[in-house]
Amino acid sequence: MPSQRPTQPLPRWADPDVPADSLDPQGLSRRGLLCSAGLFGAAFAGGALLAPTAAEAHTLAVGDPNLVYLVGDHHVHSVYSHDAKYTFSQLATAASRYGLDWMVLTEHSNFGHARAGGAEAEHREILKARADNRRMLIFQGLEWYIPGAEHCTVFSPPGRHEVELLTRFEEAYDGKLLGYTAGRPDHPDTPRNEAHAVDALKWLDQQRCRGYVDDVLVLANHPLRLGIDSPHELRAWRDAAPEIMIGMEGAPGAQAGAFPGWAGPDSIRGEYVNKPSQNSWPGYPAAAYVTYGGFDWATATVGGLWDAMLAEGRLFSITSNSDVHRVAYDTWRNGDWLPGQNFDNTGRLPDPVNTAEPQPGGDFWPGQFSRTHVGVTRYGYRQVMAGLRAGRVWVDHGQLIDGIEVRVNREHGIGRGVTLGGRLRVRRGEKIVLNVTVTTASRPNHHGEVPRLAHLDVIRGALRGPVADRDEWRAPDTRVVHTADVEGRAGRYTLRIAVGRAEESFYLRLRGSDGKRNGPGFLGATTDPHGPVPHEPGNGDPWLDTWCYTNPVFVDVVK
Repeated sequence: MPSQRPTQPLPRWADPDVPADSLDPQGLSRRGLLCSAGLFGAAFAGGALLAPTAAEAHTLAVGDPNLVYLVGDHHVHSVYSHDAKYTFSQLATAASRYGLDWMVLTEHSNFGHARAGGAEAEHREILKARADNRRMLIFQGLEWYIPGAEHCTVFSPPGRHEVELLTRFEEAYDGKLLGYTAGRPDHPDTPRNEAHAVDALKWLDQQRCRGYVDDVLVLANHPLRLGIDSPHELRAWRDAAPEIMIGMEGAPGAQAGAFPGWAGPDSIRGEYVNKPSQNSWPGYPAAAYVTYGGFDWATATVGGLWDAMLAEGRLFSITSNSDVHRVAYDTWRNGDWLPGQNFDNTGRLPDPVNTAEPQPGGDFWPGQFSRTHVGVTRYGYRQVMAGLRAGRVWVDHGQLIDGIEVRVNREHGIGRGVTLGGRLRVRRGEKIVLNVTVTTASRPNHHGEVPRLAHLDVIRGALRGPVADRDEWRAPDTRVVHTADVEGRAGRYTLRIAVGRAEESFYLRLRGSDGKRNGPGFLGATTDPHGPVPHEPGNGDPWLDTWCYTNPVFVDVVK
């Protein structure tokens, strides 16, 4: 809760009187590109969405596709969540205003939601939101309380059983509804709870394989916020259904909660204000419970947990999103209950009421600050999901850049090479080249400033295969191997970076920064000389510390 209300005028990004067009640096140009490429026509031809062919799916996963990146958010809450505030109409309007192409409405599972038929009631409103916003892909999802752990986004594309899937899943596998919440190593219920989470993912995989739904994906949300998602659980989820459980939030939502003077002296970006609890995995250091440049410690630490999973040679994607519940500086409050009503018997909060005063909140609107970019060849629900599964993903905060294209190839290879999420097979000793094309920010961001990328880091890690210790969170062979100083460069430019000879299998990923706040990484300057660092509690203006990250590209050395 805010300790005081600001007396200065509303920030530009929070001012409802600022014209929407001036706040959308991406929407017009990207949608124009989609239309000119015929992607909208392909998506909606005959009123049906088109699935990729088997050959196309293979090409998208490992080849050299021509991609358009759609911007989205897979973690959005409405009045159907007990702790949120906004209607679907408000969320869709805001998402469109801030340039999103797709979003997932993810309501919390709880007793009121389940007993009042929340998923079915939501669906009626989602159908209306889809009809009113035909150029936005609006998924229906659920924020799952993982047995023995924290939260995941679960979602599928529109189809015959999209509601029934969520309803059946919530009733059978939600840890909060079942009371399967214990996760500490010495609790007698922990093995059962962790096994139930694995069974849940296998069940979802079965529904996809037998055609009950066209597709379904799961992503872990704010994995280190409470420290209860242990490394062995993340690996168990991935291994149980690698086509379903595809990754985690690299950066949590709630990025607006640490504005100076807004949410109190202890506020941290992402609401990472917790300490280890009895259910936390004891192997995490105390430093894991805060964010670094707004990113989760698991992602921000070079040679840390994300890299430890990638070093096994298996893709595990990252995302960034709003987790919107209550927007900072917003003037809406929750509406009033009618006599006899409450969330437990309605499964829905009353519509919000506007006031003249800023209300408590630590979030941004969808697309306002956090963005997940997914590479597709055609516009559609299943195409977004295919792009996520293939790992064609990069994320940014504060509209730091307009675009980034990554290609890894042999020095004299044919074609452009392999892009994000893909695998390049080479012979031992072949020279490898990394080509990175950056499109710098061309317009003011939603804070009213034109962001500038200061440096771009190349992070390399050796592929070592499955780990013996499933709780290993370090990747000792991963480090920053190249830093490009790009401060002052504008427009569109390409960096050609020699990677050297491939003597062993490895992966590459990229990270960029505005250069305003950095220092030696958690595992030391030899591993990461200028990585993200925690901000001072209560003084974490997110617009002054923005980063972008890409998914990896794998290079497999063969004989």
